[in-house]
Amino acid sequence: MSVLRTQRLLLREVALDDDAFILELLNEAGFLRYIGDKGVRTQADARDYIRKGPMHSYRRNGFGLYAVCLRDGGAAAPIGICGLLKRQGLQDPDLGFAFLARHWARGYAVESGGAVLDHGTRTLKLPRIVAITAPENAGSIKVLEKLGLRFDRLIRLTEESPEVKLFVPAAGRMF
Repeated sequence: MSVLRTQRLLLREVALDDDAFILELLNEAGFLRYIGDKGVRTQADARDYIRKGPMHSYRRNGFGLYAVCLRDGGAAAPIGICGLLKRQGLQDPDLGFAFLARHWARGYAVESGGAVLDHGTRTLKLPRIVAITAPENAGSIKVLEKLGLRFDRLIRLTEESPEVKLFVPAAGRMF
């Protein structure tokens, strides 16, 4: 199901047949380093992740992570994910994104992230959207700053979790 369109991208709900893409994405070195190991090792694990993650979030929250596809690719496979998450330890929904490394540095995270933030504020009427990232993830920090978010402070989502950087809307920004 198509959710958002930008000049170059189509964002749609993640489906069970995206299992091979999810398996690849969640096992890329950058994902494991900056986001974490989700324990997804097989396509069956990937389908379980899709059911318990994005699909559950669509039903429960009315939003979630979306598959990001190139518009000129027709029914092309996703190149990344981008969307809103409701995480334990955060009061506000947060923007999340991850792309296959071969699609980094092309502006897709900023383009899809901007569309998601606009959708969250205008359509979903969310009063505030934040973001978190690993302190050493310079690429994601650049993306968040380009989207109008600014570093607020280091936080832990749980007592056991590592510290992450919390980004909030810059002064004058609605999300």
